[in-house]
Amino acid sequence: MAAALAQRGGGGLSLCLASAGVVKALSVAAFTLVWTHSIEKVEWQEDWRVTPRGLELTQARVKGSGAGMEPPPEARLVDGWFQWQPKPAAFPQVALGNSGTAGEWRLCAGGNCRTLSEILGHPVGANVTTMKACSP
Repeated sequence: MAAALAQRGGGGLSLCLASAGVVKALSVAAFTLVWTHSIEKVEWQEDWRVTPRGLELTQARVKGSGAGMEPPPEARLVDGWFQWQPKPAAFPQVALGNSGTAGEWRLCAGGNCRTLSEILGHPVGANVTTMKACSP
């Protein structure tokens, strides 16, 4: 596991990723999820925190707008990105699907980004990957 993905999660928690029977725990307190929209080919980024209540989405950014990806009215254009802070909520689990038409989800922490396939050690393909807070 890359050193940049080995930062200790808050309160002894880790981020657990599960896909096609493989589970990996990453000791991160915060991370950015990055992907490319399958139709518009525009990059999205979301900042998440791992907390005892679950995964908390703290900020979202999109590099443009288009079909099914309009930023909310409160979004502000900053350095070419529409940025906004979603309403606070904790998610016990987040499911990531993959259409296979726009590349793979990438997880970034400590300045290092890796695809889910790299992290899980097998091609994720069209398999759903779930993310949740877990104990190491």
